Amino acid sequence: MTQQAALPTPVSVAPIPLREIAPWAALVVLFSLVVLYFVSSEQGATSLISGAGVHEFLHDGRHLLGFPCH
Repeated sequence: MTQQAALPTPVSVAPIPLREIAPWAALVVLFSLVVLYFVSSEQGATSLISGAGVHEFLHDGRHLLGFPCH
């Protein structure tokens, strides 16, 4: 007895419109820029938060990513 494998049925995938992706993409870009600011620049003259708490919290991450901090 020979068995034949059933052929898979083609699946159609509808494209996602750009107007549905744009708000999420803008949110991701904004969040990424905020994270980049805090990792790279949150210290000294450009400090938004006073004290060294943010700097010390991100200190090792700065060195890992190659940002000088002192």
